[in-house]
Amino acid sequence: MKKIITMVALSAATALSLNATEVAEQHEMMDAVHKSSFYVAVKGIVTAGDTVDEEDAVLEGDAGIGIGIDLGYNLPYGFAVEIDVTYAENNIVETNTAGEQEDLSATYVTTSLDLAYKYHLTHELGLVAKVGYEYEVEKIDTKEDESDTGFIYAAALEYEVSEGVAILGEYEHATIEGPRGDSIYAGVVFDF
Repeated sequence: MKKIITMVALSAATALSLNATEVAEQHEMMDAVHKSSFYVAVKGIVTAGDTVDEEDAVLEGDAGIGIGIDLGYNLPYGFAVEIDVTYAENNIVETNTAGEQEDLSATYVTTSLDLAYKYHLTHELGLVAKVGYEYEVEKIDTKEDESDTGFIYAAALEYEVSEGVAILGEYEHATIEGPRGDSIYAGVVFDF
């Protein structure tokens, strides 16, 4: 009886092991067929605006809009490296120490180098987390151009609508303080 139980247990373990290996090989083949190394994401941006205290004034940024593009390269195990470029603009109310207000326009050009990780919730739906280092140039009407560097933290949902094309929704927080504020992105990702 012990021999029969041992043989059944060994047969079941072998069958499960072979099935697991076959499933893993199928996933690797699907990834090789459906995934390429390079991708491009084209995004629209809405900035939240923020209030910043400066030495001689308070800058209060309104919500703004912009565009962006991510150039990415997929690495093994769900990781990717990206170079991002965005352009955004918004309106600012500057209040000086005397309480006088002035309406200003601002533009922001931001570039960043990011490390991203995508976790697939389903075959089509993925959760993406990003961290990166960015450089931003801020132009406000009456002020000198300013530049700053900082870190970004982002979370996104990506849904594959067809082979090689996905839609993306992303929220990004930057450590750079300014009237631009955090950003919300919506866009399309193309795998090449």
